[in-house]
Amino acid sequence: MARRELVRRLRLLGFDGPFVGGRHEFMLRGTRRLILPNPHREDIGVDLLARLLRQADVTREEWESVET
Repeated sequence: MARRELVRRLRLLGFDGPFVGGRHEFMLRGTRRLILPNPHREDIGVDLLARLLRQADVTREEWESVET
């Protein structure tokens, strides 16, 4: 998944940002702070996406319900 798509879908799930912070950008939803991977040429892999969603407290059902 492209980083841009990740950010778009997180916004649809109620996250604000991304905001600049230290070495990595982050997004906020309430008190939850999710640190984003730095943009690289490669897409975000399945393993990293799963870890990010776990940290964001987003269920698979929520993630899949967001329109693509």
